[in-house]
Amino acid sequence: MKEDNRNLLLAIALSVVILLGWQFFYAKPQMEKQQEIARQNQQTQTQAASAGASNPAATAAPPGQAPGSAAPQTAPGSAAALVSGTREQALAASPRIKIDTPKIAGSISLAGGRIDDVSLKAYRETVDPNSPIIVLLSPAGGPNAYYSDFGWVAAPGSNMPVPNATTLWTADKQVLTPGQPVTLTWDNGQGLTFKRIVNVDANAMFQIRDEVENKSGNTVTLFPYGQVVRQGKPHTLGYYVLHEGLVGYVGEKDGLQEWTYDKLDKEPALAPGTVGRVWKDAVGGWVGITDKYWAAAVIPDQQRKFEGRFSSVQTGSERTYQADFLGEAVALAPGASTASQSRLFAGAKEVAAINGYEDSQHIKRFDLLIDWGWFYFFTKPLFVVLDWIYKHVGNFGVAILIVTVLLKGLFFPLANKSYASMAKMKAMQPEMTAIRERYADDKMKQQQALMELYKTQKINPVAGCWPVLLQIPVFFALYKILFITIEMRHAPFFGWIHDLAAPDPTNLFNLFGLIPFTPPSMLHLGAWPIIMGITMFIQMKMNPEPPDPVQKMMFTWMPVFFTFLLGSFPAGLVIYWSWNNLLSVTQQGYIMKKNGVKIELFDNIKGMFGKKPPPATAVAAPAKPANTNKK
Repeated sequence: MKEDNRNLLLAIALSVVILLGWQFFYAKPQMEKQQEIARQNQQTQTQAASAGASNPAATAAPPGQAPGSAAPQTAPGSAAALVSGTREQALAASPRIKIDTPKIAGSISLAGGRIDDVSLKAYRETVDPNSPIIVLLSPAGGPNAYYSDFGWVAAPGSNMPVPNATTLWTADKQVLTPGQPVTLTWDNGQGLTFKRIVNVDANAMFQIRDEVENKSGNTVTLFPYGQVVRQGKPHTLGYYVLHEGLVGYVGEKDGLQEWTYDKLDKEPALAPGTVGRVWKDAVGGWVGITDKYWAAAVIPDQQRKFEGRFSSVQTGSERTYQADFLGEAVALAPGASTASQSRLFAGAKEVAAINGYEDSQHIKRFDLLIDWGWFYFFTKPLFVVLDWIYKHVGNFGVAILIVTVLLKGLFFPLANKSYASMAKMKAMQPEMTAIRERYADDKMKQQQALMELYKTQKINPVAGCWPVLLQIPVFFALYKILFITIEMRHAPFFGWIHDLAAPDPTNLFNLFGLIPFTPPSMLHLGAWPIIMGITMFIQMKMNPEPPDPVQKMMFTWMPVFFTFLLGSFPAGLVIYWSWNNLLSVTQQGYIMKKNGVKIELFDNIKGMFGKKPPPATAVAAPAKPANTNKK
């Protein structure tokens, strides 16, 4: 009995192992940890993430050391200020230029010219519309300092002053808005005049143009740079499926670089007290720091060579992380001027916006700022289809249902063959039973006879595996989409599902909220997982009860196992699985009826309550072949 079902059992077991691995290795901390960490991060940023020393010089992040003899010794560095106040104190410690766009709000510090105050108007901490908006960047001098710097680095050995963290710029406007740039100016007193023209679009992209005019009597060599600095290691979700940390694309040679905070800390020393990694002679790309849904990335001139670097340094009791680029040297003769073009993205990783920047501003592989993963070729197109449907129906949950129907249609011919083969196998059960009884003591002849029967009847014994196996890549891709894309964050469905990316909030064990009791996470079993389990149970019971006791027990308990397994998965994924099961049941029932095969659903359910019909083995064996011959 076991031999002819070996491949089927192996495929099912493999599917279970994959799903278990996904849950316990990819989703190891569980959704509760994800929500708790996100809440802690945002609470810290909004309530305590303040920065502010009364003296700007004390809170500035001075440039550090760049490796290599060809690099300037004062390249962008990793040092950062220690916490000395609240966010409000830090914001009040220096004069500021207000930022006001449809998507972001914040300010630029005139002390250092830093972009260090950015909040995202369109996104809130929870599904509650009155919850605080997301705070992305915060100034130095307070907890969780996170900011961006641009400017120039002087050549090694040069005493020529250049703007730094203590430089107090003057501005020609008080508010930066889309289409209304702000110009910052500073004179170093030794013949160099620096101008920084900052523009911002309606989304989250800043354009930075740094100009220098040399009125001194000497040639000056300068290097343009841009950097993102983050003080302190943030809480991370710890999911293998999600990258959080430093990220960048540094030219075609070195390509995509993804470094977690812990991995970077283990790198070799770049300079005393600083560890990290450097990529030289890159053309085209960007570097930055990413969270699950938000990121800050600096983007150099895409036509010129640059050196990309990720670094980490111990500052007081915390580590400070930095992603920066260093441009090629510019020799500025007396009376000459030069300019450097760069950009800063500081906002939500919206797919349309990220793709738009890559296309319109020709930023090489900027789409990789979103962690599409190894199955990029399938995951991203699936999201594009989902998003397109969403734009027409206005609900991502409905879009998931429609995509499931489309995928069913795509795989319909293969599924038809699978279900038809399964139907034929069920029709041949009496003959298969007779063969097993006839060669009970000779397993080799038994297997040969069974294979001959399969060949004669054109039956594929493993065909039934395909409907299950085809769901696995779709399952993974949809899980990734629900997990990483901000479009799915807080996306509602109907009824009690207010966030498709979060688990079903209801729970059977407190009677769906009627009892004031919060069950442990292992007992989280919402309404949609139960619906999924019921549809899976129906699908299993449409087939005859397996004669093998082990196989029978496995099929009986599998829906229960999957119900609890998917209890903590995103609701959108459980809805997909439930809807897919329902479509599969409909399709399988139609094909079974078309092939004249009895649907065993009601008989199997009756059998569970002791009303078991006569087994289809010895009793039905003589009659079935006769019916088959008549056909």
